[in-house]
Amino acid sequence: MIRSIPKSRYSIFVTLIGLYVMQAIPIYLFGAALPVILRDQGVNLATIGSMALLFLPWVLKFLWAPYVDRWKPPFLGPRKGWIIPTQMLICGMIVFMALMDPRDNLFSIFVIGCVISFLSATQDIATDGYAVELLEEHERPIGNGIQAGSLAIGVILGGTGTLVLYEYVGWTFSILMAGGAGVLFLVPVFFITDRTKHLTIHDKESVSKASLMAFLKRPEARFVLYLVLAYRLSEGFIKAMEQTFLKDQGLSLSTIGLVSGGSAAVVGLAGSVLGAYLVRRMKAGPFLVFLALARTLVFVGFSAAAYTNVQDANILIGLAVLNTFVRYMEIVGIFNLCMMVCHKNQAGTDFTILSCANIFVYMCGSMMSGFIADLYGYAFLFSLATVLSFAGVIQARHFVRHKRYANLTANSIPNAAVKT
Repeated sequence: MIRSIPKSRYSIFVTLIGLYVMQAIPIYLFGAALPVILRDQGVNLATIGSMALLFLPWVLKFLWAPYVDRWKPPFLGPRKGWIIPTQMLICGMIVFMALMDPRDNLFSIFVIGCVISFLSATQDIATDGYAVELLEEHERPIGNGIQAGSLAIGVILGGTGTLVLYEYVGWTFSILMAGGAGVLFLVPVFFITDRTKHLTIHDKESVSKASLMAFLKRPEARFVLYLVLAYRLSEGFIKAMEQTFLKDQGLSLSTIGLVSGGSAAVVGLAGSVLGAYLVRRMKAGPFLVFLALARTLVFVGFSAAAYTNVQDANILIGLAVLNTFVRYMEIVGIFNLCMMVCHKNQAGTDFTILSCANIFVYMCGSMMSGFIADLYGYAFLFSLATVLSFAGVIQARHFVRHKRYANLTANSIPNAAVKT
């Protein structure tokens, strides 16, 4: 039975939408729009490829996450005191970047990107802690749906939207609009009062204990960490090579752009909504098993398409769309599980460790995928991903059968997760 949510809590969801969308905008500005814009400006591929280093803070942010939990800024509160200043700095630096000529200021843009990435990753620590502390247990699936759906909106605003504007109005205005959107989505944060329950948690004694070791000492936290590492490995193999596979099978660049851009955002939003609905109705374990099975079937489809050299655009687009749909549902399920084992006294640290594990294992798969595809072909790569995905099914079933987590649902957090 799904527990109803009072209307008085809706403002929290609006705030989380603003927080996660404004976070996603710079990610896709630098990860999706900027590489294409720089290429249009005549920048070489090696330089564009090095822009991937901008996302290193998102992998390493767990190193300074305890300090974000421990230190309470003197103004605005323990979470808003981090979120609002970092976002204002991010938007200011985007505006500053918009006034540069990208061809003559590549190094400056790279430095600005590094600073923005660090600020955005730091803001993410505070935002995730904010979400864990604000949301009641039965509200978390909706919060996780917002997390995943906001990534899809970020694709539109920071990525696809910026590229469209760039084509019509040029560099300066398109980048300025991305910065303006970041300010716009910050507005709801100012209306959260200091009476929110999470502010009472941050007393000096509990905050001073936030650490990586405190996370690793809890068996349920380690269990979920291992699950995340095993469960997400296969995705990088498929997703990193998906667009090149579609290109090599004969799809046009415009079609691929449409599938991976605007339509992917719509499909991602739909997957996030359905994922949030299902995870509120199902136990965490069975939901992960269901998603792993669905993902494995999609990967089987990619393997079959590669082995048989399918060039039918409808089949290829269908596989890409299904992969996006399942992936966003999975993000909801994984984030929900991660929130369940976050300790209230260091919510930002705990969730950051698990999200970094997500990113790290996905990057590992992505980096290996190109070498494997180049040496053995797409068919072998996709088959390997299928096997690893099925291993994720087995891991999820083990999670279901584990005594400690057998009855874990979106509406219940094990006692071990809230012990000091």
